[in-house]
Amino acid sequence: MMTLAQIDPFLYGYFLDETLEHGERVGLALLHAAKNIDIIFSPQLLPATTFQTKYGSSCYTKSEGLQFNDENILHLAEAFPEHKETLLGYLREINIFRGKARRLFSEPSETLDRSGAEWGGRWGGHANPDYGRIINFGTDHIRTIIAANRDHFPDEDWFYRACSYALDAIDIIGERYGKLALEKAETCQNTKDKALLLRMAKAFETVPKKPAFDFTSAMCSFMLIFALDGNDSPGRFDQYMYPAYAKTEHKEEIADLLDRLWDYFRDHRSWNLCIAGSDENGNDESNDLTYDILTMVRKKGYNTPNLTCRVHSNTPDMLWNAIAETLAVGTGLPSLYNDDVVCAALEKIGIPPADSHDYCMNGCNQIDILGKSHMGLEDGEVLFTKCLEFALYNGIDGMTGEKISVETGDPATFGTYERFERAFIDQLDYVTYNACSSANDYQHLRGVFEPHPLRSCLIEGCLEKGRDYRNGGPLYNHGQILAEGIADTGDSLYAVKKLVYDEKKYTMTELIDALKADFEGYEQLHHDFRNCEKFGNDIEEVDAITARILNRFFTVLKRNNTYRGGVFTGGCSTFERAARYGMQTAALPNGKKKAEPLLADSIAATPGRDQKGPTAQIKSVLRYNHIDACSGFVFQNKFEKKMFLTEKGKASFIALAKAFFAGGGQQYTVTVVSPEDLLDAKRNPENHRNLIVRVGGYSDYFVNLSSELQDNVIERTFAQL
Repeated sequence: MMTLAQIDPFLYGYFLDETLEHGERVGLALLHAAKNIDIIFSPQLLPATTFQTKYGSSCYTKSEGLQFNDENILHLAEAFPEHKETLLGYLREINIFRGKARRLFSEPSETLDRSGAEWGGRWGGHANPDYGRIINFGTDHIRTIIAANRDHFPDEDWFYRACSYALDAIDIIGERYGKLALEKAETCQNTKDKALLLRMAKAFETVPKKPAFDFTSAMCSFMLIFALDGNDSPGRFDQYMYPAYAKTEHKEEIADLLDRLWDYFRDHRSWNLCIAGSDENGNDESNDLTYDILTMVRKKGYNTPNLTCRVHSNTPDMLWNAIAETLAVGTGLPSLYNDDVVCAALEKIGIPPADSHDYCMNGCNQIDILGKSHMGLEDGEVLFTKCLEFALYNGIDGMTGEKISVETGDPATFGTYERFERAFIDQLDYVTYNACSSANDYQHLRGVFEPHPLRSCLIEGCLEKGRDYRNGGPLYNHGQILAEGIADTGDSLYAVKKLVYDEKKYTMTELIDALKADFEGYEQLHHDFRNCEKFGNDIEEVDAITARILNRFFTVLKRNNTYRGGVFTGGCSTFERAARYGMQTAALPNGKKKAEPLLADSIAATPGRDQKGPTAQIKSVLRYNHIDACSGFVFQNKFEKKMFLTEKGKASFIALAKAFFAGGGQQYTVTVVSPEDLLDAKRNPENHRNLIVRVGGYSDYFVNLSSELQDNVIERTFAQL
């Protein structure tokens, strides 16, 4: 008869001693899983373990923390009747545990959330653990950190036991991989694969307990912990892997491993890998591995992982040229981040230069400090266009007629534009405070009920404080709430100012009646509001209003502390949600009709509303204060592919990007595509399966997008240089 330890070792380990602290039980579950889970080499011959057996897993950890799978428990109870009573008992205990969470923490209000105005905390977030701690120092080194700190926090000894179990689990899996590599090598007929397996068997005699000694051993350490941690974001891969890279004489071995790794990244939708950058003294940190990675991105042409390249005032021309060559492939990679702005933004919230210059991205493009922070990634979003609706209808949702937000007065009675903008700001403040409050409720819940001892071993501060990664352990614990629909709102406010208050062409009552009617019967009014000046065309008054409302959002965020122990900050990255947000929004004074999916998908203009070229768009975007954005502040341009096929075209792009960053821009992302291909891909998707575009901070295959999101991409203006 099979034991529960064999059937579902993680679940078995978790329920081994129910008297222990929750976090220690997770650590024990990791340890028992390490002994019994199925370990496999991926199709790329990389050590890629998850918490699985052939019967599935009912309990596991990943980026979101501890998860239970009720369906799998019920399935196991039926498949193994001899354990049915025990398994159903486990399920009862799990539901008691969940009930305790619900009793201790009131559910955040879902009214604003349901309207689309905001959400806070629902997403568990990505992370940037320092895999270099394992690769370059080994698990034994981390044990010395535990030994040096656990006596200072005797009440938290359960936490240190949990982390020690996690380290033991890593070592056990490493030992098992070494034996498996030898076994596979004995029967392997492929000469190249056999040589790799033998190198791996040799590597696992040393790693992960001790430091890696060459690129193969470093890759063994990286893959083991990366896969166990849930295939999240590799972070500054070219920095922590470089010591082993530099020790490896046979560069063909490195090229082969990178080739295999990129196939693995594609198959597992790994998130964000960051290259290059500067140190706190402004010295460039790109290296040979940086260029090897760019070469691999060009060779593979995949949309994943998101590749971020950090640039700065001392970025060498050779790297700029490699960036342009890589963008020319058409994957939208790499996205570019400006150290001169990002580091200043992080220092403004108290992160010292030595750490601010160790930033990287995870998820789409949220900013984190490698192995030193838990900065939300992301904690929530606020939809500016819904806040505008609430101001227009005195707290009522324009889509449903439901009273959702606070009353800020009847706009028909407002005598000045400033009074109307004040009503919008009051709505924005209210929704923003709610997003922060919701995020904190969920943070608190996760901090108590979703401990992560594995990740706590790889984030500085956790072992030093005796606190879990999710519960304020990291050195930096700021949050990130993202702004959406910025340009649409700025355009609408300006149109109200100009046509209602300045020119007095229409009354506020006429405008609101037209909006309620979705402009039916108000064709001239719709024409005038739709064709009013728009953000993205270097029109100072439009840009000033748009920048002012965003700056207000950033200011309010920083007045809110995170549960983890930092402040909230902001950014803009819509992921794939821009079209959905448009469909959740009623008619607006910028001419948008009710539920029309077109909505700004970045900090730039609403797609198609910029008419004066990329220089004008950049000048508008630079009227924001990018140093107040501590999360990804996505600026997107679309260029015709033919431009990147010439040296002159690539040089023009580099000059434009440099000018944008010199002017204070934070982030720059481009789609390089043929307009004919986009249109044909909409009509004939089967002919364009490999067409890749940028979508609000990440790259995706065009044919995989919703029809509304495809239209958003098509509507974006092509930048002409």
